[in-house]
Amino acid sequence: MFVAGRPCPRSMSMATQSFAQYARIAVTTAVPTARVLLKNPPVNVIDFSMMEELAQALADIEGGSDIPAIVISGEGQNFSAGVDVAAHTPGKVESMLTKFHAVIRTLVSTKKVTIAAVRGNCLGGGAELALVCDLVYTTESAQWGFPEIKLGCFPPVAVTALAPLIGQKQAADLILTGRTISGKEAAHIGLANRAVSDDQLSAIVDESLSRLGSLSPAALSLTKKAIYAWDCMHFDKGLARAEKTYLEELIKTEDAREGIDAFLQKRQPRWTGK
Repeated sequence: MFVAGRPCPRSMSMATQSFAQYARIAVTTAVPTARVLLKNPPVNVIDFSMMEELAQALADIEGGSDIPAIVISGEGQNFSAGVDVAAHTPGKVESMLTKFHAVIRTLVSTKKVTIAAVRGNCLGGGAELALVCDLVYTTESAQWGFPEIKLGCFPPVAVTALAPLIGQKQAADLILTGRTISGKEAAHIGLANRAVSDDQLSAIVDESLSRLGSLSPAALSLTKKAIYAWDCMHFDKGLARAEKTYLEELIKTEDAREGIDAFLQKRQPRWTGK
């Protein structure tokens, strides 16, 4: 699997900075916004390379005091169909969780206001990436879901953060059944701020950015810190516990191995309950 190296120094024009090209993402900044584009067609699967590049890019953006907002979107017609299933195999899963959750923790702790612009597939790890953003705008036709249970697994970030966001019953429904919902329903249950038609998504994101751009970056940063002060303590402990359960119990079950193997082999899983 290709692993990208550190990017070359970026240009430093007064109004716009263009980050060096990565293999799996594209990053550009035009004060007051940094835009991160997920690029792994056709459905922008999150592989190890993308995780490493996201971690590096977010760290770079964090250092820019004149950039109060980050927009995350997917190239083409999809946000992201989730983390590469092949990365869930026993020899890779611990490294996968470490790298992916490092990105999630960075998004949770960043001083920037984060916005997810969602269209098409927003599933599994892709949906987890979106749900930890501060503001989420989705197309009505987007497909949201946490299908990990169908592989004999569970989504650690979602089991930690989804219930506080949309309520225990709604979260249990999505995580335990693995069902997919539309962007319209995602907004209705509180998983997204607004759901709009496909041709309105860019406009609604720009409208939000315009409001944020007129405000004090310092005030936005400190207000965000205050909003999440209580939740962050619980999230960090909850995610650590979910990781422990995943690695020490779940991944050692026969069903978890069978679910991943069946997906990779394009066949129906044969569950044993062990």
